[in-house]
Amino acid sequence: MDLQLIKANNSEIHTNLCTSAKGAVQILGLGIGTSITGKHADIVVTDDIVNLKDRISKAEREKTKIQYMELQNICNRGGRFINTGTPWHKEDAISIMPNVRRYDCYSTGLITRNKLEDLRQSMSDSLFSANYELKHIADKDAMFKEPKFTAEETLIYNGISNIDAAYDGEDGTAFTIFKEAADGHIIGFGKRWNKHVDDCLTEIQMHHERLRAGSISCEKNADKGYLAKELRGLGFSVNPYSESMNKFVKISTYLRKNWSRIIWLEDTDPEYINEILDYSEFAEHDDSPDSAASLLRNMENRNTYNPVKGGI
Repeated sequence: MDLQLIKANNSEIHTNLCTSAKGAVQILGLGIGTSITGKHADIVVTDDIVNLKDRISKAEREKTKIQYMELQNICNRGGRFINTGTPWHKEDAISIMPNVRRYDCYSTGLITRNKLEDLRQSMSDSLFSANYELKHIADKDAMFKEPKFTAEETLIYNGISNIDAAYDGEDGTAFTIFKEAADGHIIGFGKRWNKHVDDCLTEIQMHHERLRAGSISCEKNADKGYLAKELRGLGFSVNPYSESMNKFVKISTYLRKNWSRIIWLEDTDPEYINEILDYSEFAEHDDSPDSAASLLRNMENRNTYNPVKGGI
């Protein structure tokens, strides 16, 4: 009998070779957060349900675990699971999967030694270890770890913000908003782009307006006040400053001192938080922690907020 596709779209495949009389399609693709009520399967395949968010957020890890455990209910008697992915944290969903076989970058032979060294140089040690060696480096010497998150977006309204701008080379553009709450906590939001700052201004304006932020601070050393002029042209209240403080000293002073007080909005970029978690004196990329530290210093020195005036 020739194979014929009876149904084929972006989530379902069904053919004329079906041997089951149950009426279900042969292959069904679903997102990890999709409702699975009433679904049944002989083989359940998961692919990369653990990701970078699971590394930085305990809430995200627990959510993924619950979703994975719910999949057990749809596997028919005698069925089986096939799980593929990368472990990001010692307590993520992969830690509860049975019979895990690990294929690291050395055992597969798929990546040459020279390429591995290039990859190692392009990211932090902890990221390389998680992605390619399938190990978790101890964080006992990490300057920043275990960030806290909240879904209460309104807590950050009327905060102030900072842009760490990229113009060329390997640097990225980072955008940070902070608001000090009445209980002493600092509500934070961060975004990071591997782009020239000019290409980020539309998104920055969108997040700034959505979160009702006030003034924006930005460094004027490198661009001679260019960014401040562009921001004013877009209607922002701008506080440009000349930077003279050593970056490592600034980050290890202001961000480290306040780290335990910061609660991040859940839609903060994982890449932004990850860059902070991987920060050290010798980190290759430091745009996110630099933006956060600069804004914290600004808050400490000014002691007041510059409120939103007429929107942007």
